[in-house]
Amino acid sequence: MAAAAIGALLGGCSSGGSIDIGGGQATDPGAVDFPIAYVKRTIPVESDDLRDQRGAVPDADLFMRSRASPSSTEIDITGAITADGLYDIKDVDVSFDGKRIIFAMRGPIVSDDERDPPSWNIWEYDIEAGVGPGNPRRVIASDNTADEGHDISPQYLPDGRIVFSSTRQRQSKAVLLDESKPGFEAQAVGGNESAFLLHVMNEDGTGIHQITFNQSHDLWPSVLRNGRVVFTRWDGSTGRGMHLYTSNPDGTDLQLLYGARSHNTGTPGANGNPVTIQFTRPREMEDGRILALVRPYRDTDFGGDLVIIDARNYVENTQPLATNAGMTGPAQSRATPALVSLVEGPSPGGRFRSAFPLWDGSNRLLVSWSLCRLLDNEQTPAAIVPCTTDRLNAPDFQSRYDTAPPLYSAFIYDPVDNTFRPLFQPEEGVMITDLVAAQPRTPAQVPQVILDRTIAGDDFDPSLVGEGLGVIEIRSVYDFDGSLRYTNLGLQGVPAATSLLELADPLRRTPDQRAARFVRIEKAVSLGDEDLDGFPDLANQAFGASNFMREIIGYAPVEPDGSVSVRVPANVAFVLSIVDRNGRRLFPQHRAWLQLRPGEIRRCAGCHEAPGGNQQDFSHGRGRYASDWTPEEHTRPLVDPSWGVTGAGVPFPNTLPLTSANALPGDTMAQARARTSCIAGGTCSQKPSVNVIFDDVWTDPAPGPTPAESFAYVHASPGLSTPGPVRPGCIANGPSTCRIIINYVEHIQPIWTVDRGAATCTNCHAPPSVTGNMKPPAGQLDLSGDPSPEEQRHVVSYRELFFADFVEDFINGSLVDRTIDVVTGIDPETGDPIIEPQPIIASRPMVAGNARGSRFFTCFAGTDTCRSGDPDEAGGTVDHSSFLTPSELRLISEWVDIGAQYFNNPFADGVPTN
Repeated sequence: MAAAAIGALLGGCSSGGSIDIGGGQATDPGAVDFPIAYVKRTIPVESDDLRDQRGAVPDADLFMRSRASPSSTEIDITGAITADGLYDIKDVDVSFDGKRIIFAMRGPIVSDDERDPPSWNIWEYDIEAGVGPGNPRRVIASDNTADEGHDISPQYLPDGRIVFSSTRQRQSKAVLLDESKPGFEAQAVGGNESAFLLHVMNEDGTGIHQITFNQSHDLWPSVLRNGRVVFTRWDGSTGRGMHLYTSNPDGTDLQLLYGARSHNTGTPGANGNPVTIQFTRPREMEDGRILALVRPYRDTDFGGDLVIIDARNYVENTQPLATNAGMTGPAQSRATPALVSLVEGPSPGGRFRSAFPLWDGSNRLLVSWSLCRLLDNEQTPAAIVPCTTDRLNAPDFQSRYDTAPPLYSAFIYDPVDNTFRPLFQPEEGVMITDLVAAQPRTPAQVPQVILDRTIAGDDFDPSLVGEGLGVIEIRSVYDFDGSLRYTNLGLQGVPAATSLLELADPLRRTPDQRAARFVRIEKAVSLGDEDLDGFPDLANQAFGASNFMREIIGYAPVEPDGSVSVRVPANVAFVLSIVDRNGRRLFPQHRAWLQLRPGEIRRCAGCHEAPGGNQQDFSHGRGRYASDWTPEEHTRPLVDPSWGVTGAGVPFPNTLPLTSANALPGDTMAQARARTSCIAGGTCSQKPSVNVIFDDVWTDPAPGPTPAESFAYVHASPGLSTPGPVRPGCIANGPSTCRIIINYVEHIQPIWTVDRGAATCTNCHAPPSVTGNMKPPAGQLDLSGDPSPEEQRHVVSYRELFFADFVEDFINGSLVDRTIDVVTGIDPETGDPIIEPQPIIASRPMVAGNARGSRFFTCFAGTDTCRSGDPDEAGGTVDHSSFLTPSELRLISEWVDIGAQYFNNPFADGVPTN
């Protein structure tokens, strides 16, 4: 019956590929001899959006059949609970022994506000027990605990626990409280709801804890056979999209698996360019490849295409792992021959809503698939017809046809004969999705158990757990994809180094002949929902030149060989910036969020080269290294692979033996220094500081070189005579909760107005009414602190530093815009050029996010390098180099680098709100 119904629907339809709709189901050929479960629901009226996960649309129920065949009886698992129909269900999965089904359900939904309770909860069904009291059951029994957040995307771990995605954010909230902030639900960057992040709980709903710390959603976890968790990470901060990530079940060793730079691989759009796709709902197939549903965020009738990804050998579609250099791809291939279109409108090969791979040696898939259908408006009434080639190419297609509502139903796809076998008859207006088979895995197929880290090892230090810290180590920041680069960046007259040994030897390189001096750890500032937590309803003016807020955790040294070993607060999203001696970023920022779990030690070989010109934009790939930098997995070539301590306690050439007294063979300079200094009573080199401090602990004066002079750029007097951006208790050896939080009016504006005598900034950089000078502000830069006429919620100086303004002249007692005559057209009657005056744009002195690219700082390096915002004005005539202290310049530099926000504290007094 089902096959006949599908055949009648198709008529003369081409399915968009070389596939067949199977028939002859009387004896159920190819049926799955295991129970199957699926969600049956009314098709929603509005299109879905992958970025919106909190919303729920009734009505839905979870059904089961004893086997995947039309003759099997359908059992409503949730009907006794959802009798009123005001429930939604999604994200169905099964246990590895095939005995339990787990899913997310929300209801009864009685409010149009998706923020209102009840929340999404995780439910479990015992197949052997059957429907009855307490089956299915809500995994978290307590109402109060269940309603602490929205819980979706459950998946069993091989040890019986459950990994799921949730807005609970338990560890993130704890960090906020430690930072003396309210424990609110952080919103997804780029979205309109709380961030769903991965959590783990026991099978009885206890022991809930958070394992990922993204600033947008982490969704659809699944367990690989090696025991790692694969999931979709929405990289909302960079705008790149949704990629595939993996981690251990405790959140350690988080890394990109695939797809950060493979989004432009969809079907061609109207302009001929590939549609941007997102990688969702990953599941491992029996052969080790990854099955994923790819689709745009929205507007493809709730579905997309199925692709198979060779993630064992590739990190991007045409980028192999370093160990597979020479392979060209593509890594992605269509899972079926159906020619699915990911452009809005009809898709010749239909679209898929979900898929579940069978582990029976057949590579078959359980799929929710809707064939392509059109609405023929020339029939009365309008009729649903198949998408034949003739209809899709008809000259009157646009005027005659609309895309018909999808009809997602259940099929088994067999790749051997490219056959889709319908499991039962589709129903108009009903969607069948989230199909799974309760197929027990063999012992060899069950994922291995990866225990949560508790025992000391090469990548775990239990002594740091109680402090809430982890460690990140970089072998050399000058190692760019296996090549030594940028060792002299920004250093005039200094040749590039040819080896790590040259950089490390004080006889060959002084500290000032090395570009990279410090690593800066920058932390995301989470934002809440004003309707959910009473969070401030921030206006756009609160952010200023950026659309985000940032804090600085601190600075740590980059050692002479470019190595880094730094302790970082665990359970926070952070990025690293490599900076020069002035605290200005040298290399393009690593924009993808990093995280460490308490006690975790992560190692990076070096940095990643940003593409230039027409070069391919490569991902950093994957790799793990032991503490002596011997490769463990998927590693790339290293600069000077034999570099490191040659023997226990052996000093580096021409360095003080004491600094590396406890070093082990293979140690970098950072590792050697940490082993010696991070002991009881020592000043641990791994501990970040809110100050930029340099002491030459390496140079041994005995061979001849004089140790470099120490310096300290401190956020306190005497370096700053204005308010500093850190708590007083953080200046000297503060706790790991210390942060540098810079608000413009509070911390930057006072630098322009503080009394410096004749060198006071606003003596010259202010309007004539303040300076008494009958001319525009010096350099066309007004640093006064009055409300700006262009934006009343910003002060004048802030607008002058970053936003477009016109060159002004002082004429007849007032400032007027200078203009230039510009030909704007030709008079059609006279043929003469039409000339109109146009104002001249003044160049802005600062570039948000790029201190080294901001001309403002050249004014403090020498007279002839200070340029005005007036293009007609000659170079600077006033030497500014002594006007600001090094600590003030460092404060301004780091603020510009992190985005030059107007506020970085959403709770500060005076923050603009709606």
